[in-house]
Amino acid sequence: MAPVHPGALLNGLYLEPMEITITQAAKNLGIARKTLSQLVNGHMGISAEMAIRLS
Repeated sequence: MAPVHPGALLNGLYLEPMEITITQAAKNLGIARKTLSQLVNGHMGISAEMAIRLS
């Protein structure tokens, strides 16, 4: 089984089920919408700072 990207987990376990848009989540996290979009779409990994924001 291939490892799942953290962004896919974030999207599948939280954003979609809770009907939270990337724009809303980014605003709540205090990050740019583009940054969260890149994370959710698997174009970047999670930094230590991002992990703290998500916790």
